[in-house]
Amino acid sequence: MYKIKTYNKISVKGLDRFDRAKYEVASDINSPDGYILRSHKLHDETLPESVKAVARAGAGTNNVPVADYSKKGVVVFNAPGANANAVKELVLTGMLLSSRGIIRGMNWSNSLTDMTDAGEMSKLMEKQKSQFAGSELMGKTLGVVGLGAIGSMVAETALALGMNVIGYDPALSVEAAWRLPSQVARAENLQALLSRSDFITLHVPAIDATHHLINEESLKSVKAGAVLLNFAREAIVDAQAVVQSLDAKKLGMYICDFPEPVLLNRDDVYATPHIGASTAEAEENCAIMVADQLMDYLENGNIKNSVNFPAVQMERAGSDSARITFCNDNVSGVLGNVLSVLADHNVNVIDMVNKSRGELAYNIIDVEQTPAADVVAAIKAVEHVITVRVI
Repeated sequence: MYKIKTYNKISVKGLDRFDRAKYEVASDINSPDGYILRSHKLHDETLPESVKAVARAGAGTNNVPVADYSKKGVVVFNAPGANANAVKELVLTGMLLSSRGIIRGMNWSNSLTDMTDAGEMSKLMEKQKSQFAGSELMGKTLGVVGLGAIGSMVAETALALGMNVIGYDPALSVEAAWRLPSQVARAENLQALLSRSDFITLHVPAIDATHHLINEESLKSVKAGAVLLNFAREAIVDAQAVVQSLDAKKLGMYICDFPEPVLLNRDDVYATPHIGASTAEAEENCAIMVADQLMDYLENGNIKNSVNFPAVQMERAGSDSARITFCNDNVSGVLGNVLSVLADHNVNVIDMVNKSRGELAYNIIDVEQTPAADVVAAIKAVEHVITVRVI
């Protein structure tokens, strides 16, 4: 029986994917085979040797020490795109709030507590409503930085609203390019996008290359009065530089999901408390996706949507066969040495697949019969092999 330890509150629809005849799922399990979590930070926790995989029910994995886990052969899964619609809708909300006097108008209306005559209040509304006038999104230009699952959905929605859309993503994948609407214009660089956009929305991961991507220098290129939206990650934006740009009346507004002390109590900043993926639907989608991925890995060795291992899928050779999976340092000769071990022990290989990603390689080998313990031990002893499993 596999054991899954949960952190945070995971959607029941995700947890119900686990067949309780094969899985024990709880928050207080010893020697778990895998983790499922949302925002819980694992950096300061000791990882049990039993853990084979960690599933983050969301897109970002900055709460998981991915590099350390990679060295131990632990697969880290995430759920890209599962919360995309929730974030897309919040981005749209941010654009609408920033372009119309909605919040200021509601606050002013709620301040009229000394008025008791509805007719007089109506007259006052007509007299004062011009101070809350805004502008429409149609015809404005949206710059989308990062054109993955969320960015492409935001771009498509903006086009449907009659906006012009510019996109910038130096790491755009072929799959994402096919998904992207053809009407999205391509910016040569970030500066070109910032200078042409009335609204700028960020949808890139928090990695070293994107740390403070929006900073004092890049904000010099921003179009005067532009609205910056950040529903991706806090570290992408230098908040102090944003405040300086707002004070200089260069940047018009900053809409984000990451409040910081320097951003509070400003009329030109709307900061929500990290609610981008906080919808019932998004939490369910994320939990279902990572539960399925975790089960497929534990039961079949297949890998999909891992942030540190290559994507690997292979159909089972047959009900009588056994499956060996192993990961290793991505250096030459390892697979050949493992195959030599199997040949020396007369273990017949039926099918196999080998993939690599960065410094790691991962292998699935289907064999005619379950290998003996000495065969598994011999594979583990091969230089550069990190972990071995027999499924």
